[in-house]
Amino acid sequence: MIRRQGIDVLAVERMDRAVRRSGEAFLARAFTPAELAYCNGRPERLAGRWVAKEAVIKCFDRTPICFPRRRIEVVPTDSGAPTVRLLGDNAKGAGVQVSITHQGGIAVASAWLEMPEPDEVALPAPDSVRLPERPATGHKGTFGTVVAVAGSRGFTGAAYLTATAAARAGAGLVRLLVADGIYPILAVKCTEVMATPVTEDAPGAVGSGALESVVGHFEVASAGVIGPGLGRAPATWRLVEELISRVTCPLVLDADALNGLAEAPHLLPGLGATRVLTPHPGEMARLTGRPTSEVQAGRHQIAATAARDWDAVVVLKGARTVVAAPDGRVSEDPHEVPALASGGTGDVLAGLIAGLMAQGSDPYTAAVTGVYVHAEAGRRLQARQGSAGLLATELLPEIPMVMKTMRAVAS
Repeated sequence: MIRRQGIDVLAVERMDRAVRRSGEAFLARAFTPAELAYCNGRPERLAGRWVAKEAVIKCFDRTPICFPRRRIEVVPTDSGAPTVRLLGDNAKGAGVQVSITHQGGIAVASAWLEMPEPDEVALPAPDSVRLPERPATGHKGTFGTVVAVAGSRGFTGAAYLTATAAARAGAGLVRLLVADGIYPILAVKCTEVMATPVTEDAPGAVGSGALESVVGHFEVASAGVIGPGLGRAPATWRLVEELISRVTCPLVLDADALNGLAEAPHLLPGLGATRVLTPHPGEMARLTGRPTSEVQAGRHQIAATAARDWDAVVVLKGARTVVAAPDGRVSEDPHEVPALASGGTGDVLAGLIAGLMAQGSDPYTAAVTGVYVHAEAGRRLQARQGSAGLLATELLPEIPMVMKTMRAVAS
């Protein structure tokens, strides 16, 4: 938050002299019609408005915006106290308070400015963005359980990012199912997330041998996520196919789960409206059998068609991410954040959407909201540290801060 104070003083006699010398032309340049009506030509009131405006102008020094004197209006409230109106549409959340006093023929004004930092001014949210309720009497059971199947040898970071993002989204509990061979890594890395080992079919890779154990964990899940860093072992893809068919809770299918579906396209039709697919353009190209350039050229139509044909929510990632529902709804996120073009940020998005679904958001709302929160977190980080060098882990603590701001604005 930017906070500034400005003070200005002026002899009433100087204002009287300026009015007598320059007349109506001076008054029209310096004051608004409402101010002139209130002052009614009285030099002490005109001097008070003048110093108040100057104090406000000083407040805006070294901020991203500037208000000229003619677009600052100082008028009295019903109680007689002065209030400031910033005229125009670029106030960017700025709020200003002023006080005016007169002593010995001198007008003195003090102004106090509070406005968000540039990275705190959020882009307009799509209509379907809606955060889950957080009742004061809630407990971890209230906010649901996410089960994540993620990670393999060389891709333990994806598992960590996905599961932790679900926790940062507000899920009450998060269980991360990983292959025996990589469990020691995740057990050390994850503190709040419950890392749980399951049978592996290849070194560091979970497979169909763990099917019944994994299904059992999903039976108590409110939502799940499958795919980040999971690997491309044939046994892993067989597990993914079985889970898509047998798991009944809402699921986010990301990364290697999508690669598995691309190899088994017969599974795509009728996936179900509780499935959220989160492909980047290259993955969407593999899923649809179209060139990536064609996917990018018709993002809205391709996402909408896929959502309808697969009966699932489709999140086509990229600048201005498109979210499509099987019932025909389509939403475009307003963000273009090149800083998010780094490894692991998609894993964060997958966990974030799953965390929102676990708290009761329907899949489409969770997808639209998750995309917005994720991109807004990236935009804030980009504003602070530039368009290159963002690490996916840096998104994790920013997620609850974005949601805090959203809830404050909504209230």
